[in-house]
Amino acid sequence: MSTGKQLAGLLLLSTALTFPGVAFAQSSSGNTASQPEVETPAEEPINPEDNDDIEPAQGDVDVSIPGGNIITVTGRRGPRDVTRSSAQVVSVLSTEDIARTGEGDIAGALSRVTGLSNTGNGRVFVRGLGDRYSSALLNGLPLPSPEPLSRVVPLDIFPTDVIASSLVQKSYSANFPGEFGGGVINLTTQAIPDESFLEMSLGVSGDTETTYENGLLYYGSDFDWFGFDNGRRDPPPILENYLNGTVELESLTLAERQSIAGTLNKPNLLLLQKTDNLRPNFSGGLTGGTSFFVGDDAELGVIATVNLSNSLNNRNVTNQTPVRQADVTPADDFRRFVTDNRVLANGMLGFGLELGDQKIRWTNLYIRDVLKQASLNQGTIISGSGNDGFDVINQQNAWFERQLIDTQLVGEFQFAGVSMDVRAGYAQTDRESPYEYSFTYVRTNNANSPFGDFFINPLDNNLPGGEASVSFSDLTERNYYGGLDLTVPLTDAFSVTTGIAYNDTDRYSERRFFQFSAPSNFPNGIALLRPDLLITPTIIEASNIPGFVRPGVNAPIDLRELTEDTPAFDAGLEILAAYIKGNLSLLNGLTVDAGVRFEDATQTVTPAQIFENQPNLDAFTNISNDYFLPAATITYQFDNGLQLRASASKTIARPQFRELLLQTYTDPGSQRSFSGNPALQDSELFNAEARAEYYFGQRSRVSLGGFYKKIDNPIEIFSQFTDNTQSSSFANAPEAQLYGAEAEFVYNYDLIDWGGFFESKRALFIANYTYTQSELKIGPDDTTLVPTTGSTPIEVAANSLFRDGDPLTGQSDHLVNIQVGLEDTDRLSQITLLFNYASERVASRLGNNAGGLPDEIEEPGISLDLVIRQGIALAGVPLELKFEARNLTGTDKSTFIANDSGRVDTNSYDIGQSFGLSVSAQF
Repeated sequence: MSTGKQLAGLLLLSTALTFPGVAFAQSSSGNTASQPEVETPAEEPINPEDNDDIEPAQGDVDVSIPGGNIITVTGRRGPRDVTRSSAQVVSVLSTEDIARTGEGDIAGALSRVTGLSNTGNGRVFVRGLGDRYSSALLNGLPLPSPEPLSRVVPLDIFPTDVIASSLVQKSYSANFPGEFGGGVINLTTQAIPDESFLEMSLGVSGDTETTYENGLLYYGSDFDWFGFDNGRRDPPPILENYLNGTVELESLTLAERQSIAGTLNKPNLLLLQKTDNLRPNFSGGLTGGTSFFVGDDAELGVIATVNLSNSLNNRNVTNQTPVRQADVTPADDFRRFVTDNRVLANGMLGFGLELGDQKIRWTNLYIRDVLKQASLNQGTIISGSGNDGFDVINQQNAWFERQLIDTQLVGEFQFAGVSMDVRAGYAQTDRESPYEYSFTYVRTNNANSPFGDFFINPLDNNLPGGEASVSFSDLTERNYYGGLDLTVPLTDAFSVTTGIAYNDTDRYSERRFFQFSAPSNFPNGIALLRPDLLITPTIIEASNIPGFVRPGVNAPIDLRELTEDTPAFDAGLEILAAYIKGNLSLLNGLTVDAGVRFEDATQTVTPAQIFENQPNLDAFTNISNDYFLPAATITYQFDNGLQLRASASKTIARPQFRELLLQTYTDPGSQRSFSGNPALQDSELFNAEARAEYYFGQRSRVSLGGFYKKIDNPIEIFSQFTDNTQSSSFANAPEAQLYGAEAEFVYNYDLIDWGGFFESKRALFIANYTYTQSELKIGPDDTTLVPTTGSTPIEVAANSLFRDGDPLTGQSDHLVNIQVGLEDTDRLSQITLLFNYASERVASRLGNNAGGLPDEIEEPGISLDLVIRQGIALAGVPLELKFEARNLTGTDKSTFIANDSGRVDTNSYDIGQSFGLSVSAQF
């Protein structure tokens, strides 16, 4: 099965949720008005006439971070650009910057920032380091993740219209959490609009691999269209009683097990259908805001938004498995056709209160992200398993629902020059995946067998047989956070900030995996039936009757649970932190920002006892450590716009919960299984950086920097093969080092001197490049701990998993972003061309553990996008039209294992080009 290569009919035009906060040029009514406060020395006011190169204020950038919004400015001529004014190395995307990229979610917009790369599934890497070395905050507060494989909440679930700004800080400061490697990403939500507004938006899009092409669908339920289930996926009473009980399935009678098995057949969730002419994607949203005065001085703002998008995406994946040997040859050759139906619904209700310098922000966020997935995987076994020449078809249907509920209260107060920030929040994420089906049929191509030319599934769970399974997984994570920060200016040139923070996270993760099983005499005539007929209660009951196979002979279908040893886990992370840091202006232009953070943390993972005689209850993790984490940054500003920075710090990276759970999880994107390692330990980092920045007129700048990181006990993914099936886990490597350089050039040029059409136009050119090198340090005597099927990890030689000198997983040597644009300064009219390149990176470590295979490589390649935004008025109503063309280069997704002996594609497919159009109207 394959997708067509041409888009039928008219070009479909973009999906993306529009940007209500920035819909109408740079002075949109939807933008928040708060700008990070600027502290200037009292000795001399800024006189714009003193320097022609002083840039205009950076408008409408609202940043809410721990330790306050204060941006300390030193020197006679204090710049107003947040990037320049900050005491740390930061990149800030304002609402205007985000809108220019045309991206519908924050993950896509952040991929345009220097040193950041979007690896897919909403995971944004900073300087090539994985998400375990990055942290994401919302209004300065941490967020739990609904993804079992990710510590950081996927950023593609945040629509851009609820975000006022995105700040990426790459040099560590003590007011941020100590889990800091590549950097921290802080998202600030909108609070108080400049004026009342109401905006409606609609969008439609499609791509050349999906829209109007063939696809795979299953019905599900009546409400799937909106990302909700109408109860069809709820377990019936007999199954629910078992899932909530304490008796193992194997302890029940055959009749009881068969009764449960009969409830697992849900035809509407199981019957896979081919469909022609898949519909386009659509999106829509409604956003409104207003502000009014309460009393004489206090201003209260309210912003609310609701959005819904529904998209389809085809992937025709080449997924081969290599033979477990140094020479790369395929053990099998499969094509997996997948249709993903993603529904993203979100809403936000925010309140902001300002009374002079006192600010209170209450944000309530709801996000629901659902993936409805249908796939067929068909291929041939080539060698290595004794079943050469067999053809196999595997059908998988799944429904993954992820949900985030978050409420936060942030207060930023000023009392006689003293700043106090108070932050408190509660967040809960849920991920549920009921009725994950997998059915495998095999054709032996044996001319001597009457069924050799047919795909059959005799439920014996062995080649040349077949398999039928269904699983249920449920994850709930809760996060409680509180913090207090106090900034006291002791002199005009010296201020001290101190703070405390408490973070308590707990997670419950349950996965129950069931497999149908039949004896070897199961009749092949029944094994021909399609999945929804094969496991019907009628067939299950009939299998008990003598005569089912032949006169007097039965073949009872049984049900087994394969997760009785590891059905559920409890996990927790409690952090108590305190810090103190000072900001000192030693002389005109020289600033020292230094501090130390203390964190005491206990991280636990404990098997939850479900069954009375459950094994592996001692497979627990208890990591209890405390750290002093110093950080210092020195900045010197010259009067001519030149600025020099140098920084050094120590930070940590803790294992993710998922990496510690001795529980199997299948990634819906790659269909690869992962299991955790209870023996993982914290990673410790030393960070150093130096950079030069030069700022010149019209918010233009050029910068060049270098960075170095040393990581003790980095956590790496490694893969292994069993019967040519690839599975992955995690282990601590002894040491890694990373170094690199960043260059950025931002140039804005008003074309007023050109006259005529160009009189109100401005040209924009942004280019950034990041070069990164990393290598593992593996000695001949180094060891590491890996998980086993039992509860106790075993010690193995580190060089059996990792090769000395290999790069870190997920790290690209080269990252390039270029934006070229032309925009009108008087009204909304923008055209932007965006170029992105990321060089190949290691997806998973193989090495000696996989027979000496080279590492698995992912090749992101280049992409070229075009975004056009135009404001018009229709019947007195201002409209924004947006056209998007994505991946114009037609770059494909490639993940492979290769050396001079050959190449095996493990997860490669065509992405195609996408086109879209959206319109928003503001009232």
